Amino acid sequence: MSGRFGERVRAVLDARGPLCVGIDPHEGLLHEWGLGADAEGVRTFGLRTVEAAAGRVGIVKPQVSFFERYGSAGFAALEDVIAAARAADLVVIADAKRGDIGSTMDAYAAAWLTPGSPLEADALTVNPFLGVGALDGAFALAEAHDKGLFVLAATSNPEATVLQRSVSVNGRAVSADIVSVVSARNAEHGTPGEWGSFGFVVGATVDWTDAGIAAFTPPAPILAPGFGAQGATPADLRHRFGAMSRTVIASESRSILSAGPERLADAIDARVVQYREADRG
Repeated sequence: MSGRFGERVRAVLDARGPLCVGIDPHEGLLHEWGLGADAEGVRTFGLRTVEAAAGRVGIVKPQVSFFERYGSAGFAALEDVIAAARAADLVVIADAKRGDIGSTMDAYAAAWLTPGSPLEADALTVNPFLGVGALDGAFALAEAHDKGLFVLAATSNPEATVLQRSVSVNGRAVSADIVSVVSARNAEHGTPGEWGSFGFVVGATVDWTDAGIAAFTPPAPILAPGFGAQGATPADLRHRFGAMSRTVIASESRSILSAGPERLADAIDARVVQYREADRG
């Protein structure tokens, strides 16, 4: 699928709905699936998840840490999983949460966003808490190759509250400041009427008022962890995200993956129906 990342996501959400299947091979899940807690286990887990997701949803999100823990063999397994997902016409969000300064951040971006790279994904989650400006190289590379970034903005883990809700030098909550700065970049580099390619990570259980954030323009994808095992349901999507609900990528992993390899496709189908019915309600 060609075109700017934001518009690609828009088309995928219109065609397939909001569900994103997380590829999170926790050690416990590996055992439940009858797989070893090793590189071959996560490879098999990931490939089976891709197979079940293909044609049912439009987006998958491998959690890099569960592959990285097995060293070079784990990364080789991740390369295979990402390649299989992209070959199946799935949008792949590498959930690596990279964030650093200068040439180090540029190298992270090159690893995940350069066409032809062994780890090439369609988008990467990034951490802006060394300053949004530290991500400039990643923004530029993503723009050059029609890739996307998902910038951490408002997460639901309690440890983040003090930092993300603090008041920035601009007089806004830090979360709101991140959304404002990245949205300005989307507006500057985007095309009127199109979605921005730099989206945000906003937890599905986050209270937007408490976080100091509100609807933003131009629209951009929102990656929303917290559906499924963490408590949010398909019926909550419209209520929690309001006018922005059409831009939400609802990420679920354990709630689906716990069905096991034999029932995984059925679990995905059932969840897709639930999102569709909630949208009609």
